[in-house]
Amino acid sequence: MKRKLRMGMVGGGNDAFIGAVHRIAANMDGKIELVCGSFSINPEINKQSAEDLFIPENRCYANYEEMILKESQLPEGERMDFLTIVTPNFMHYPPAKMALENGFNVVIEKPMTLTLEEAKSLEEIIKSTNKTLCLTHTYSGYPMVKQAKAMVKAGHFGKIRKVVVEYPQGWLSKLTEREGNAGAAWRADPTKSGKSLAMGDIGVHAAHLAEYITGLKITELCADLTTFVEGRHLDDDGSVLLRFEEGAKGMLWASQVAAGEENALRIRIYGENGGLEWANEEPNNLTIKMLGEPRQVFRTGNAYNAPNQLSSFATHNTRIPSGHPEGLLESFGNIYRNFAQTVSAKLEGKTPTAEMLDFPQVHEGVRGMAFIENVVNNNNGSEKWTKFVV
Repeated sequence: MKRKLRMGMVGGGNDAFIGAVHRIAANMDGKIELVCGSFSINPEINKQSAEDLFIPENRCYANYEEMILKESQLPEGERMDFLTIVTPNFMHYPPAKMALENGFNVVIEKPMTLTLEEAKSLEEIIKSTNKTLCLTHTYSGYPMVKQAKAMVKAGHFGKIRKVVVEYPQGWLSKLTEREGNAGAAWRADPTKSGKSLAMGDIGVHAAHLAEYITGLKITELCADLTTFVEGRHLDDDGSVLLRFEEGAKGMLWASQVAAGEENALRIRIYGENGGLEWANEEPNNLTIKMLGEPRQVFRTGNAYNAPNQLSSFATHNTRIPSGHPEGLLESFGNIYRNFAQTVSAKLEGKTPTAEMLDFPQVHEGVRGMAFIENVVNNNNGSEKWTKFVV
């Protein structure tokens, strides 16, 4: 296809953090251009954001309904190709549903929706429209995460036995939502974020990473959620014991009151013959620990000799030579690039490659919402272990 994909955006105005991250990531490979948006419910912020982003006045819309309706009426050569949704959780489903039903592809922040029922609804719409939905589970975009997945799939570690994943943050150790922090305020509000704070905001990332790398689905869980900060209405810390397919077992800890921590997502996976370790704060390293062998550290961007060659999935998502850090923006960029390549291939009537299709989609969004609801229900119930129900 001899043109860029045209992107619209809901949310992500000048007063928001994540919108700018999405725009940088979308622009990174020159395959996407932002052409329209409804950036804020505040008319002044919306207008100023559009001006700062050089969006024409007639493509700055008052709300998502107006944008989707008017964009759908534009000629095919002008209207947006997809809509990126970077609003609080409660405003994910309505614009996603309307966009898909009007013929637009969708990129959406996690968790995908406010409820599991909404997530299942989007999955049905995807099946009937054949549109593409991309869910920005950021950490699956890192080259060394993709290398870990490829090595597990190839049987390098033998049958997987244990998965240990943790995601501690400290930014909500105080009642930050009452101190003028807008991001904390909506996340701590059940009407805007859903049934969970810590598990809904970051625990779902940890669960996705565990399933993504191992290729194993969670089948049962035992959860313990806590609200440590007095006056808060949702959990800010939680531990979950996990059972996976094929007999693997695991532990997941997510906390936003781990005072002093920044964004310390880490996963360790152990099989019969050895294990691996990856940490978000050192994302270019993948540590391999084989039984009876010295440790190895695989690094992004290296052209290793056989049998230690990096997988095609890792190299496809590597942007710069070894020794140059690739971080959050590059990982986000990989997700956008793979999505854009997939959408472009489909528009051309071609079949996307496996590497192109390697980004989180609607099924992962349903699994994420199911994880949140199963954890909350188990914590609130009387049974020790409950089946993971989707």
